[in-house]
Amino acid sequence: MLFNSYIFIFLFLPVVLLGWYVLNNGRQYRLANLFLAGMSLWFYGYFNVYYLAIILSSIGLNYALSFLLTLIREDSAHRNLWNRVGLVFGVFLNLGILFYFKYYDFFVENINYVFHTDYTLKHILLPLGISFFTFQQLSFVIDRCLGKTEHYSLLNYLTFVTFFPQLIAGPIVLYKEMIPQFEDHTRRRFDVSSFSRGIYLFVLGLSKKVLLADTFALAANYGFAQTFSLDSISTVAVVLSYTFELYFDFSGYSDMAIGLGKMFNIELPINFNAPYRSCSIKEFWQRWHITLSRFFITYVYIPLGGSRKGRARMLLNTFIVFLLSGLWHGAAWTYVAWGAMQGLLVVWDNLGIIGISGREEKKPARFHIPPWLGWIFTFSLFNMSLFFFRSQSIAGAIQLFKNLFSGSFNGKIYEIAAQLDISELYVLKQVLDLTAPGLLNYMYLIFLLLLFALSFYLIFRPTACERAMRGELTSRRCWGISILLVWCIISLSQVSTFLYFNF
Repeated sequence: MLFNSYIFIFLFLPVVLLGWYVLNNGRQYRLANLFLAGMSLWFYGYFNVYYLAIILSSIGLNYALSFLLTLIREDSAHRNLWNRVGLVFGVFLNLGILFYFKYYDFFVENINYVFHTDYTLKHILLPLGISFFTFQQLSFVIDRCLGKTEHYSLLNYLTFVTFFPQLIAGPIVLYKEMIPQFEDHTRRRFDVSSFSRGIYLFVLGLSKKVLLADTFALAANYGFAQTFSLDSISTVAVVLSYTFELYFDFSGYSDMAIGLGKMFNIELPINFNAPYRSCSIKEFWQRWHITLSRFFITYVYIPLGGSRKGRARMLLNTFIVFLLSGLWHGAAWTYVAWGAMQGLLVVWDNLGIIGISGREEKKPARFHIPPWLGWIFTFSLFNMSLFFFRSQSIAGAIQLFKNLFSGSFNGKIYEIAAQLDISELYVLKQVLDLTAPGLLNYMYLIFLLLLFALSFYLIFRPTACERAMRGELTSRRCWGISILLVWCIISLSQVSTFLYFNF
């Protein structure tokens, strides 16, 4: 089930909210949790009933391990030994499940290529959100084995893992962020302020996805399918289209997830904080997919030694984290190349050779550049890294670099802009088609340029979360949100999935 669908907005969401507050108002707290978990499983299983067996098996195995640790800890003489055994088993269990469903065919393909074998690929269907709920549970198991958290009831654990706003595409939440909130009965009461801000955030996120991301996707999808026929200008237009599609798609989902949480009076962590404002790649990754970065820092970077074992080791650990981050996004060498590029750029930042003027730094840089120049470098380099991220092959990514620096022009830009044949332009299109058909291509190009201008404007405006927390929701803002909601609902006839569902 998608957030941007009629069944979610008009059926699922009203039913789950009504049931949640009615049960809690009657002080049926355990039944309310069971209801919420059951509805979340329906939300997940709506995509494919087969997915339910996978997520429930994962939840059952991880919870059983946590329960066993509770029993074994009574034998204090062997506590540390069993904790280590549980840690190893828990890590291999979760990563093993993730490997089988996400990386098995990738692994076999490379084995066949290197050793000239012909092992059969299984073409396993990737369960939605498996990377997210696996990491979420992995963090819980690791902290259980390290004695950083206690064992919870099965119902609380089930609610923690399956809470539908964050189940499919994050944020990757921690037990200490969620379970105390579910156990706090004061949060079970209907809160008008929290609910209204939740609706505000949800609609803003929905508009980002439906009105902006899905529109940019028309140009991006067409352009990346024409990799070998693009010129310099059209390559820039295509990658910018994908850049903003990715931005508004993930930003929109993050806003909707937080907004849905607020409707239940549950606070989800901010996962996306205007990364395109960043003046360095290091700052960029402090703003983009914040909870994934937190996971890798806590459970990979620090255990590898972090910055405690010298500068060279710190730089290596940083590179390893980004290499793994690239692989986390997908089972393909293009994602590995993208992760390696990001890692090298962050390592360069950590060397402290060039700094941003006016920014506090632990170690002063040798040279400084103004923030605006740092922003240009950061935005441009991230765009070029998306050649790897979006392309189907390394060869395709390399071709895009060749196109970019070729200096050629073949008019492909008009063909790409013409893909933006959306219903909002229908009347203008009909008028031009009757009066001046030769201007149609220019109309689409102007519309694409206006979309780019609007996007650059929006990324430097206050974020949706900042807007939601800024004062009361005035009648003017409510009217604006109402108009956006109606516009989005009209546009839902072309429903599309979120990009991070693929990761």
